[in-house]
Amino acid sequence: MDVRSVVARIGVLDWIRGGLLLVGLLCVATGLLPAADARANIARIAPILLFLGTVIVLANLARQAKVFDVIATWVAIGGRGNYAALFGLCVVFASLTTTLLNLDTTAVLLTPVLLALAARADIAALPLAMTAIWLANTASLLLPVSNLTNLLAADRVALTAPEFAAHMALPQVASILATAVFLWACYWRRGARGRDRYVPPPRPTLDGPRERALFGISGAACLLFVVAIPFVGDAIGYASAGAALVVVVAFAVLDRRRLRPGLVPWQLLIFVTGLFLVVPTLSRYGLSDVMIALMGTDPGAAGAFRAAAAGAGLSNVLNNLPAYTAGEAVVPDGQVTTLLALLIGTNVGPIVTPWASLATLLCFEACRRHGLRVPALGFVLAGLGLAVVAVGAAVAALLVTA
Repeated sequence: MDVRSVVARIGVLDWIRGGLLLVGLLCVATGLLPAADARANIARIAPILLFLGTVIVLANLARQAKVFDVIATWVAIGGRGNYAALFGLCVVFASLTTTLLNLDTTAVLLTPVLLALAARADIAALPLAMTAIWLANTASLLLPVSNLTNLLAADRVALTAPEFAAHMALPQVASILATAVFLWACYWRRGARGRDRYVPPPRPTLDGPRERALFGISGAACLLFVVAIPFVGDAIGYASAGAALVVVVAFAVLDRRRLRPGLVPWQLLIFVTGLFLVVPTLSRYGLSDVMIALMGTDPGAAGAFRAAAAGAGLSNVLNNLPAYTAGEAVVPDGQVTTLLALLIGTNVGPIVTPWASLATLLCFEACRRHGLRVPALGFVLAGLGLAVVAVGAAVAALLVTA
């Protein structure tokens, strides 16, 4: 294979991810990050890497088994040509996908499915795309599996999945409601979408017993994984690996040609590993002081709002993962409300700039592949308004819960 053609297929994001890992390894090799600290960080994220890798494999194969396509098509059919009904169904669909399978699933799999559905059913594409982009972030508060940052926070404060959900249920409702209001006002109302009705697509079909078998097994594996979430605790990575293994075996028996190395999200795993070597290094050399100055040390309500604002602001300047990890490092032990407020800022807030979260970047990439242009100025202004309202409402709801 021509080396130049291989290099040409490597995107800008791939170079950034690889460069981040290389910088992280150099930090360890030069002693800027002590080897003991590096080992501790890698040990901490190893179960998270297992979860991220296997849940994306599960979701990728479920998409190839047409699980997401069938659900999306029935959502469009359920709207019966009425945009208001379709809006409500899409908000529920995207919220559940983000909450139960994680935000990267919404970004990587649901966004292209919705865009393809828009073309088939003559549905305005931009409202569907923005629903996926925003809810991939703002619906990622409820469960530890919903977002990588949630897994880190749940580990830090030693909360089980039900306990974490009890803390974040009201903030999640507030965030989704705010998102729904902004989605309708900015993208779904008649004046914004430009159409009165859409044409419902035909009913989905599955061709042959093999396709039906893969659809049934993949759907059942996803459902079992979701049902297991409240019970598996720290073993969430093993639960997702078990569900993925079931689907991999099914494809190995029924459609082996679909199994390929590209199913594994190598780029995401490289990015996260590099991040957890670089950010701790930066924290040792001044980043922690910056975060303390931004967040303050007030353990009360004012400190919670300040932590959330700092997390959201830094996420949109850099990215939400380094923003959370840098902020978490300076939150004192025992300040659970402050830590969860920071989490709200870094989960709900990264919707102003395209690079603010990996999910947003992936959604934009899906839009680019489908030839959909998201107006930049409108995205920034609408995202800024939603970030302020949704983060503020979610933190207020957190304080009520606390």
